[in-house]
Amino acid sequence: MTVPLLVVGEALVDIVGTAAKPRNGNGRTKATPGGSPANVAVGLARLGVPTELVTRFGTDAYGDQLGAHLFGNGVQLAPGSVDPTFRTSTATATLDAAGVATYKFDITWEPPALSLSRGCPAIHTGSIATVLEPGAAAIREFLESVADQPVTVTLDPNARPSITPDPVATWEAVRALAASSDLVKLSDEDCEFLRPGRYPEDIAEELLTADRTQCVVITRGGKGALGVSRDAKVDVTAPVIEVVDTVGAGDSFMSALIAGLDARGMLGERRLTGLTFEDLRDVVDYAVKAAAITCTRHGADPPTAAEHTAKWGS
Repeated sequence: MTVPLLVVGEALVDIVGTAAKPRNGNGRTKATPGGSPANVAVGLARLGVPTELVTRFGTDAYGDQLGAHLFGNGVQLAPGSVDPTFRTSTATATLDAAGVATYKFDITWEPPALSLSRGCPAIHTGSIATVLEPGAAAIREFLESVADQPVTVTLDPNARPSITPDPVATWEAVRALAASSDLVKLSDEDCEFLRPGRYPEDIAEELLTADRTQCVVITRGGKGALGVSRDAKVDVTAPVIEVVDTVGAGDSFMSALIAGLDARGMLGERRLTGLTFEDLRDVVDYAVKAAAITCTRHGADPPTAAEHTAKWGS
């Protein structure tokens, strides 16, 4: 039996609306399952990677919606993830004219007990779960406890200024977690908030000074993504598409990046060692194209492996 990859972090419901309301004053909203780590878990499962999610949500109407979404996409839920004493968290997303989302959060984060199954190839975490207490401390302790285990750790800070408005303190928290991670993914928006005035390449090199970190990938929206490892650097352009919205695009990118590395046997005890220029170029390209598909659809709707192949080929 294949041991699933472990994703740790928030699952919530995105309440998506538009900034410009109709003249009658009735804005249109839609509640959809979300939360960056949950989106990554769904993206991985749709790409054929067995995945278990450690999260926390309730048994209210939003929680039922989340559970149906996760189970329906083949994501396993760790024990304690569904808790009737919890109120399911929400994120209200407002889209601008270009389909770019901004968020207002109503979230509580306290995960159930964290443990690592023998043979688990990778742990992914990030977003609000890594900065919002008391759950953030639990994640830090968990990663420290598995530091010597044959498992690859990936991190997507997915900075949220509305949750952590102090960029200096947030960057220190990111640096600490990055030092326990083999792969760190940032967006250009993360870079602008966390390290204003710094070039993305310089930020990547800064993170690569940690002993464990092997690779940093920085997404740049419609411009593609930059991948920097200890031995290679790639700059991958994004395909031209008609954007519906950008909700979940970064999470689709992250899941495809992990899936691409998994397909190449780079996870587990290898921890990305031996990652070549060709490997890095191909996995970043695969991830960019997965994100592009998501941008052509409403909400956090990552592609399946079959959809990715049908659109872009193998």
